[in-house]
Amino acid sequence: MKHTTYIVIGVAILIAIVSFIAIKGYHPSSFGTNNNSIAINTTKTIQIVAAENFWGSLVSQIGGTHVQVLSIVSDPNADPHEYESNTENARAFAMADYIIVNGAGYDSWANKLIGAGVKSDCKILNVAELLGKKEGDNPHLWYDPNYVNLTVKQMKEDLIYIDPANAAYYEQNYTNLQLSLSKYQNKTTEIKKQFGGMKVAATESIFAYLANATGLELVSPPAFTQAVAEGNDPPAESIVQFETQLKSGNVSVLVYNKQTVTPITNNMKKLATEEGIPLIGITETIQPPNISFQDWMNSELISLQNTLNAKALGKK
Repeated sequence: MKHTTYIVIGVAILIAIVSFIAIKGYHPSSFGTNNNSIAINTTKTIQIVAAENFWGSLVSQIGGTHVQVLSIVSDPNADPHEYESNTENARAFAMADYIIVNGAGYDSWANKLIGAGVKSDCKILNVAELLGKKEGDNPHLWYDPNYVNLTVKQMKEDLIYIDPANAAYYEQNYTNLQLSLSKYQNKTTEIKKQFGGMKVAATESIFAYLANATGLELVSPPAFTQAVAEGNDPPAESIVQFETQLKSGNVSVLVYNKQTVTPITNNMKKLATEEGIPLIGITETIQPPNISFQDWMNSELISLQNTLNAKALGKK
C-alpha cells in the first residue's frame, strides 16, 4: 500500500515539474549555479567583425541593438597598412556570424584569418569585390561617397539575410543612416560647386577618391602617391615632378595622411610650407575613434572647404 502511494506521489510531482517547464519555458543557458529562475532568450545578437572601424561604424548603425560589432583596426596612431593580426583576432573571426573586410590588398591579414577557418554559415562581405575592385586598385574605398552608399546597402541586405525576423528594424536604421550620410555627401557637392577644377596635391592615394568627388584636380604624380600608400620609395622622377608642381604656384593645398609618415612625405610637407601652400591632414581610420563615420568625414570636408576658401580669398 505504501509502495503504491509513493508511486502516485512521484508521478504527481513529475507532472507538476513538466507542467511548470511547459508554462515557463526552458533554455539551457538560463540555469546557473546561483540562478533559480527559468527564462527564454529569444533575441539573437549577431556577432560582427569588421577589419576596420570605418566599416564597423557603418554596420553598427544599421544593426543597432541586434548586433555586437568588433572593429579590429582602429588605432589612430598606427598605419593600417602595417597591421599584423593576433590570436584574439583569429578567435573573433572564427566565432563571427558576419565578417566585413575592405579587400583590394588593404587587409590581406584578414583574408588569411578567414582562410584559417570561420563558421560554416558565416556571411562575408569583401567590399572591394562588391565594387569590382581588385588588388592593385586604390583600396581607400571608403573615401568615395558612391562606394559608401553601395556598401551600406549591401550591409543592410546581409543583416536581413542573417536575421530576417528583424528586417523592418534594419530597413529603418538603413533609411536613417542614408539621411545622416547625406550631410557629408552634400558637402562634397557644395565644395565641387565652389572650387571645382582647383589644383591640389596629396602625398598618397588616400585622397584620390575624395578629390574626384569634390571636383578638385589632383596633380600629384600617381607613381609617387601609390608608392607611398604601399609603403615603398617613390621613383626618383616622380619626386622631382612632385617638387616641381609644388614650386609652380598652381597648387592650392597639400593633403597628407597623418597615419603614414615617411621622410619623403615630411620633405614634401616642408616644401609646401615654404611655398605658402596650406596643409590638410586626413586619416585612414576614424579619428577620434568614438565618433561616427559620417561625423569624421564631415569634419575632414569642413577642414578642406575652409582651407580652400581661405586660399581663394588670399589670391584675390
